[in-house]
Formats: sequence, C-alpha cells, structure tokens
Amino acid sequence: MTRRSIIAGTGSALPKRVVTNHELAQTVDTSDEWIVERSGIRQRHMAGEGETTSTLAIEAARKALTAAGIDGSQIGLIVLATTTPDQTFPATATIVQDAIGSNGGIAFDVAAVCSGFLYALGVADSMLRAGMAQRALVIGAETMTRLLDWEDRATCVLFGDGAGAVVLETREVAEDGPGILTTHLHADGAHNELLYVDGGPSTTQSVGHLRMKGREVFRHAVVNLADVLGNVLKECDLSPADVDWVVPHQANQRILDATAKKLGLPPEKVVVTVDRHANTSAASVPLALDCAVQDGRIKRGDLLVLEAMGGGFTWGASLIRF
Repeated sequence: MTRRSIIAGTGSALPKRVVTNHELAQTVDTSDEWIVERSGIRQRHMAGEGETTSTLAIEAARKALTAAGIDGSQIGLIVLATTTPDQTFPATATIVQDAIGSNGGIAFDVAAVCSGFLYALGVADSMLRAGMAQRALVIGAETMTRLLDWEDRATCVLFGDGAGAVVLETREVAEDGPGILTTHLHADGAHNELLYVDGGPSTTQSVGHLRMKGREVFRHAVVNLADVLGNVLKECDLSPADVDWVVPHQANQRILDATAKKLGLPPEKVVVTVDRHANTSAASVPLALDCAVQDGRIKRGDLLVLEAMGGGFTWGASLIRF
C-alpha cells in the first residue's frame, strides 16, 4: 500500500457570454478562417459584468465538491492558480475559502500562468502527503480577456475566460491503485520577453496587456512538453501506449498536434477543447479534464497525463491514475 492524493471530484465554470470568431471579426481586423487556420479556435467565453476570477472559481469549486460528495467545511487546503486575481491581495483563494465555508484552513494563490494548475496540483499533492491537510481544492481560474490589447489582432483572438477545479483526497491505495503518480515542474526565466504582461504593481502601478511572440513560443512548447511528458512516463516505467488520455493545456491546436506526433500518441487520445474555450491559461487543464469526465470519456482507472506550458517559461506534467 502507498499513500496518494486521488482526484475525488471535478468541476468547471464558464462565463455566460460566448463570442464566436465571426462576432470578434466585427471589431477586430481578423476573420473566422484566419483564426481557425492558425489556432483551431472557433469561439471563446468572455466574462461580463459581475463575473470575476473568484466567481468562476467558486462555481467550479462547488461543482467539484458536489462531485466528490463533500462540503466546503471538509476542505483543509485551497490552492488557486491564476494570472488574473480579483485583487493584488488578499489571495483570491481566500475569497473562495469564505464562499464555500472552509475558513480556518490553508488558502493561497499560485502564479505560473498557463502552467499554474500543474504547479498548484504539485504543491497541493506534496502538502497533502506531508499531512498538512486531508482534502484539498485545486483550482485554475482566469479572466484573461481583461488583459488583452484588442488592437493586437495576432494575440487577442487566442484567449478566453473560465475555471476548473478538482478535489484531492489522501488515501492508502495499492501500488496499481488511483492517485497522482508523479508530477514534474520546470521553469526557465531566460525567455521572459516571449510571453508576458507589460505592467504590474512594482513597475507601472497598473495592469498592462498580454504580449506574445507566437512563433518562438510554439517552438519551445513542442520541445518542452514532449520532454516533460516523456520524463513522467519514464519515471513510472510506462510508455505512451499505456496512456489512456492526455489532457493538455489548450493553447493552440497546432501545438497539441505537434506534441502528440513527437511522442507518437494517436490524436484520439488527446482531449481537445481549444475550439470551444480558446486559451484560458491556468483554467485550461482542469476545464478540459472536467469536460472529458462529464461526457464520459475519462473513467475511473484510466491513466491520464496532464501537461502545460506558459509564460516564464514554466512547464510541467502530471501522471495520474483516475
């Protein structure tokens, strides 16, 4: 027997407003054909009045709690990954904590952009196995459209808003039982200028806009993601053929295709939601995971690989038996 963090429930939330490529083309110098060809995106959800990172996170958290069959008072740890917190401080995780009634436990935010959920998952798993709590909520939530420069047509069409959450619970399981098997995380700050926001409290005292050099990001993403996926499989003496589902960060359909090809993974094993949700940064992986759980593709016992890369650069992967 071994002690592991298992995924007891998943949940997600999306803003009410859906913006298609055609609608976006009414105000941005672009077209549906141009966006689909370069990214695979057909629509995205955009937060409106009264919809914030915390409201989306709270909705996703409540759904995950319901799926796990527990209430908020049983959660001892909340780790929320976001690039777009409601406030500079306090942490958005504390807003979620109060809303679900888990006051008194641990709650904090993690900032690793599109890799944020993987970072949050790794931190929560380590803390649970260290005995700091028995159950955790791990959330990725973003309102990325509020960071966009709508005159930057190459970038503004790529992002959307949303949230996803999982409930983790520590249990004693058999070696071939469920739970997080391993998580690998990396960062390389030398590439800051390729994907960043040009503002912040200590420089401009205001929030800036997202800036990205897409061609260079694409090149690094394919190499880094293929490497980290290979490493988590190697650590557990597994091969791509053993994987039931890859749940990747939904940045760009071309990155998803290229990464799968580099690893020799069939496309039908890759969960894809980028066409419906666009790039929701830290929300991307848990949102895609919940979609595949809800539609019945992902089942108990399946071997999953979650992976992401984002600004920083940060990247990582987690191998999980669901």
